[in-house]
This record gives sequence, C-alpha cells and structure tokens, in this order.
Amino acid sequence: MSMTIAERITNIRAGLPADVRLIAVSKQVPVDAMREAYAAGIRDFGESRVQEAEAKQTQLSDLPDITWHLIGHLQSNKVQKALEQFQWIHSVDSLKLAQRLDRLASEGPFTPQVCLQVKILSDPGKFGWTIPDLLADLPDLAQCRHLQIQGLMTIPPLGIDEAETLTVFERTRELAAQIAEKNWPNMQMQQLSMGMSDDYPLAVKAGATMIRLGTVLFGKRTI
Repeated sequence: MSMTIAERITNIRAGLPADVRLIAVSKQVPVDAMREAYAAGIRDFGESRVQEAEAKQTQLSDLPDITWHLIGHLQSNKVQKALEQFQWIHSVDSLKLAQRLDRLASEGPFTPQVCLQVKILSDPGKFGWTIPDLLADLPDLAQCRHLQIQGLMTIPPLGIDEAETLTVFERTRELAAQIAEKNWPNMQMQQLSMGMSDDYPLAVKAGATMIRLGTVLFGKRTI
C-alpha cells in the first residue's frame, strides 16, 4: 500500500535538519494534492511556469499564507507576471534577466527574493552562470538594488555519480561564501537552493538551506 502525501512529508521531514526549508514542487500536480500537502504543514510551493502557477493561485486563494517559489526558467516577457505572483525566484540565470527584474521591481511594490542560478559543471541543457561569468558579473548585479539576492541555486547535470553530485553542491556552498566575503549590500548569500528528489540528502549534507522536492512527495506526475 502506497503512502499518503502526508506520510511522505512526515518521513522526509524526520530526516531533515530543522533549518532546511522544504519546497514542494507542484508543477503538473493537481490542486487537491497540493491541499493535502498544505494540510500536512507545507507552506512553500514551487512552480516552473508562470501561467500554470497563476491558475493554481486562484484556486488556492483561500490559503493566503502560502509562499510561492518560481523554480523554472523565466522568460523575459513573463517577468512582470512573475514579480506579481512569486515571493521567491530561484532561477535568475543571467545578468540581463536580473537587470530586467530590478527595473520592473523599481516601478512597483515588489521586493523579490532571488537566487542566482549557477552551473558548477558544464551542462548545455541548463540555464545559469558559469562560475567565472558570475564572478565577472557581480559588480553589475550589485547595482540591482531592488532585488534581494539571497543566495545561489544549482542543479547538477544528469548522469553524474554521487561523489560528483556532492562535489557540485559543496562547490556551490563555497562559491556563495566567496561572494559573501565581498559584502555586496544586496547579496546576503545565506541561502543555498539545491537538492531534488533524487539527490536531496547529498545537498543537505553539503549545506542546502532549501530543497525542492516533487516526485518523492507527490509521486509521478498524473496530469
């Protein structure tokens, strides 16, 4: 007999440090399942697409204490909507996107909390800065004063082994610490958004503060 969503959440939380934030990745997950997760204590939900999230937020408007996290690639034409709908944007993956978010945030009542997406290893299939490119862009990112840059987000390449995956997470932590030493006024670098269903124990071991879990909570996508 398969476990309920609540049982899965309880089991996972039992193995997590108290300060690790569990984000339930609800892309392609029915609203009823999200309500089950909410009833089990989840308050952080992660969505990949602005349009899908908008529909769900309407249906869940009776649950005002949900914090919404955008974890998928953000297209430039969806930035305004993303600012309106999400408190967190984990997938700020270029200077151009950061500057657009900053400009639009300056025009409205938005103070988005963001993570900078980095590629520790070469991975043509993913968005994000390489380490050298991110370090080169830091002075320009420091000018994005309407963004609260809280830390880094990373996704390891598919197909690497556990040791390599752990190294990716550890190098992400080290990079955040390196950036924090510069004391940029808008870069706290206290958050590490890393770890998904297949590798979150390694991410937690390496110092993740936020993990993004979908399949292990909700099972395989049903819609």
